[in-house]
Amino acid sequence: MLSPNFFNTIFVFPILNILVLFYSAFLFLKLPGAFGFAIIALTAFVRILLQPFFHKQMSTAKKMQDLKPHLDKLADKHKGDKARLQQEQLKLYQQEGINPASGCLFLIIQIPIFIALYTTLRIFLLNTDMVKAIAGINKVLYFPALKISTLDPWFLGFNLGFTPQKAGVWYYYLIPLLTAFLQYYQVQVSMPKQPAKEDKNIVKEKDNAGDFQKAMNTQMKFIFPILIGWFSFTLPVGLSLYWNIFSIFSIIQYRNLQKNG
Repeated sequence: MLSPNFFNTIFVFPILNILVLFYSAFLFLKLPGAFGFAIIALTAFVRILLQPFFHKQMSTAKKMQDLKPHLDKLADKHKGDKARLQQEQLKLYQQEGINPASGCLFLIIQIPIFIALYTTLRIFLLNTDMVKAIAGINKVLYFPALKISTLDPWFLGFNLGFTPQKAGVWYYYLIPLLTAFLQYYQVQVSMPKQPAKEDKNIVKEKDNAGDFQKAMNTQMKFIFPILIGWFSFTLPVGLSLYWNIFSIFSIIQYRNLQKNG
């Protein structure tokens, strides 16, 4: 599992080293639940690292929102010619220096990091032979001073290695509910506000592209949080802790940007 392949070398080993660094520091400070706080600190570190991508996503979303009246006019003007509509939309994006796909970069870049963290937590929390697991972890640490001898997976009454599905304790079921709610709220605050008076005329004149966008928004708002909640139900609580702290950071940043915007 810890063989030095491309993915492990680029993603897993750095994340594992940073996690162990935080864990060792919190152990040194004799902080209860050190491993949980190490995951939170790692989340904050990753969030700071991804800040430029988040800023790019928000900048693209703001520009797209500002262009909406122009896009609506184009949709109305070329209602019967979808090929021409796409050409005109692309031309408008180029004129404004917008790449709509760049708004997805923040989500895409999270995927390998999330997989790497999942791999790291599996090594820490789902290994039945902890002595062997810790020995394997110590082999890939960058500095001998980081080597660990034990791991306490408990944090605020939760074992971070348990899944709510298999924990057998009722309060573990609160984790997927909280995860789904935070994901729903994050999507809610990230969506651009529609003008209060958006006309019944525009609603009547919506074409298939508008209906598709509405369907995508519905999926993002409801289906995606349900899926994330299900994953949280079946995956270790430590991974949900990372995801939820990341969502809280996102919600705070979205809210601040909306206030300042």
